[in-house]
Amino acid sequence: MATLRDRLGAIEAEGSAGSQGSSGAEVVLVPDAATHAPLCPHGPTLLFVKVSQGKEETRRFYACSACRDRKDCNFFQWEDEKLSGARLAAREAHNRRCQPPLSRTECVERYLKFIELPLSQRKFCQRCQQLLLPGDWEKHREHQVMGDISVTQLKRPSQLLSPLENKKTNAQYLFADRSCQFLIDLLSTLGFRRVLCVGTPRLHELISLKASGDKKSNIKSLLLDIDFRYSQFYMEDSFCHYNMFNHHFFDGEAALEICRTFLQEDEGEGVIMVTDPPFGGLVEPLAVTFKKLIAMWKKGQSQDDNHKELPIFWIFPYFFESRICQFFPSFRMLDYQVDYDNHALYKHGKTGRKQSPVRIFTNIPPNKVILPVEEGYRFCPLCQRYVSPENQHCEHCNSCTSKDGRKWKHCFLCKKCVKPSWTHCGICDRCALPDHSCEAPKDVCFICGELGHKRSTCPNISTSKKVHKAARKQKQRKSNKMKMRPLKDSP
Repeated sequence: MATLRDRLGAIEAEGSAGSQGSSGAEVVLVPDAATHAPLCPHGPTLLFVKVSQGKEETRRFYACSACRDRKDCNFFQWEDEKLSGARLAAREAHNRRCQPPLSRTECVERYLKFIELPLSQRKFCQRCQQLLLPGDWEKHREHQVMGDISVTQLKRPSQLLSPLENKKTNAQYLFADRSCQFLIDLLSTLGFRRVLCVGTPRLHELISLKASGDKKSNIKSLLLDIDFRYSQFYMEDSFCHYNMFNHHFFDGEAALEICRTFLQEDEGEGVIMVTDPPFGGLVEPLAVTFKKLIAMWKKGQSQDDNHKELPIFWIFPYFFESRICQFFPSFRMLDYQVDYDNHALYKHGKTGRKQSPVRIFTNIPPNKVILPVEEGYRFCPLCQRYVSPENQHCEHCNSCTSKDGRKWKHCFLCKKCVKPSWTHCGICDRCALPDHSCEAPKDVCFICGELGHKRSTCPNISTSKKVHKAARKQKQRKSNKMKMRPLKDSP
């Protein structure tokens, strides 16, 4: 089994690379894709295309938006595949079976009954991850059950529920209280009154906890999360079961309206979106979803404010910087290191390569974001932003260049600063680790093999598609002829 460090390296390679390597699959972003895409248990699927070095397979396919591992969701359908009525009915039945056992309304009704119970009757099944009413006790009597569930515990469900740690789907690496408290203090200092928490359950619960215990606190939040288990702890206006990879509200128009109302309240003033997606998730569909939330927010604004942007904190590893900025050019990466309670590597206080690689990407001007000086962060007057202790200003780059918290060094041949462990390779004509392979494939176009552009913008893509389409049609005609040929009688 791969170690956490190995998996982190794999994600870093994926994040920093402009393409998927020598082969793989890429998301095909098309307008209004969700309206035509078939459905899996996680909502509208995404359209993918298989790619390999030097060619493109023109036959595209649909797969689950949330699960990149087929073991979690095995949905697969060719784009041009026609399904029979029986198969469509079977799929719809499967999708229904995979939905949560209780509706959103039923969860709220159970919660209201649960909080009315005396402390001695408030129980939580750890095996089923469910709050139990007296009528449920017999069914769960052989399970591991916690008793005396207090109101404080109900307000912190992330500590009751077992984290889902599939990094490609849920990845519930929960913020440490240090990072949560920093974010809450920062949001308050910046004057925000509403926080749309997309995949940040711990931040949501601490905001709610502070609002209930501090009369001076005027911040409220709405949680959008794919983990339906949170439905049993919140009212409808505090939680929506949501898939951030395809902008799918599992509870339909009613949940969508809750989100729309939250974003457009006070003509969209005083709201910020804070999101912490799974690190193994694809940046492209996330960016499409966030732009839909931005468009929803914009519809509530007056014409005079149409030039404004929805303030966003996107929390993600630093090595995805170029890909995030590709979709959101106004975003800048902050030096603040976000840490997590239940992750072996992403911890505060470590040094060197063991520091947390998770950062905050935002469209809020960096000079307005004050980082904690007690942790060593300081303000660079030249860069006009707060930087980490080891991030030294480079006079040649005219910038504080470190991304990972270590002091970087300037390479005059590359004309930029690089990681301290890298050296300049004369063969590759670039800086890399001393033991790197000089024969590693370069970041070239999959179609023509040239540098400087990607598959999606290749000038030869139309020719390649025609060749592969013609070959596929010829193969299909041969297959049809074989099917139509009468079978000879057996001797």
